Amino acid sequence: MTNMSTQELCGILNMNKPRGMTSHDVVARVRKITAQKKVGHAGTLDPLASGVLLLCLGQATRVAEYLAASDKTYRARLRLGISTDTYDAEGQITSQSEVTVSRAQVEQELQAFRGIQDQIPPMYAAIKHDGIPLYRLARRGQTIARRARKVEIYNIQLLTWEPPELEIEVHCSKGTYIRSLVHDLGQRLHCGAHLVSLIRIASGQFRIAEAITLEELEQARAKGTLASLLYPLDVALQSFPAVTVDQATEDKIISGQRVRLPSVPQDRLCRAYAADGRLLALLRWDKEDFWQPHKVFAQRRDNEDHS
Repeated sequence: MTNMSTQELCGILNMNKPRGMTSHDVVARVRKITAQKKVGHAGTLDPLASGVLLLCLGQATRVAEYLAASDKTYRARLRLGISTDTYDAEGQITSQSEVTVSRAQVEQELQAFRGIQDQIPPMYAAIKHDGIPLYRLARRGQTIARRARKVEIYNIQLLTWEPPELEIEVHCSKGTYIRSLVHDLGQRLHCGAHLVSLIRIASGQFRIAEAITLEELEQARAKGTLASLLYPLDVALQSFPAVTVDQATEDKIISGQRVRLPSVPQDRLCRAYAADGRLLALLRWDKEDFWQPHKVFAQRRDNEDHS
């Protein structure tokens, strides 16, 4: 039997992050449970938030950027009438107002957020200014001018109306701060608002219904079934076209040499597979119909006949 403490795992874990833990806390816990050093997350979640947190193990850490780039869906509960410095329930109250808005007014203002827009990140955010996370500067009492970022809200709808609280569902592009959206909604309604709770219910094709808890991961560890919980790393690359190559081309790709392909993909990146179905690499179009290995995942096979 393979010793699971030393077996290198490779793949993607769809974790259900509990509220109260940072994304780094979850990574550290998964490293310990799986006995893997190479573990990273693809898209952070605030400690206040719970839900889908994608973790990459082994070579899958090399495709985390493609998972992080996927669209996200959230369910957010917010409270009208109170604004905070962090835009959520963990911050200090900065203003309070009477709530006199109607459900119809809220629904009308929500629709104004649809589409592409410039969003200013909150001061309490992990993004960095001169190498220092904004939230650290905020805790020192500093306020830095933040550059607006392009985000897109594909859909937003009101789920429950229990004034002064309500629940919304937001389908959005990567990099969207739901806390900022909630704060901006409060400003548009002239009463203020802050985020009470947040659940990420989807990240790309990964859904919360299939997400596993840390307890379930520990149970799989005890049973020796950790590998069965992993999605193959090429799940993160499905948006890129795929080509199958012959043995000679496979050898060149694994050696890092640029190659010509049997068919020309209509994209600047493509997945290359061996005839037996193994993922070899992610290729990048170079020039003159040549493709350069961008990320190589396979190792050269020993074809010598040992008697």
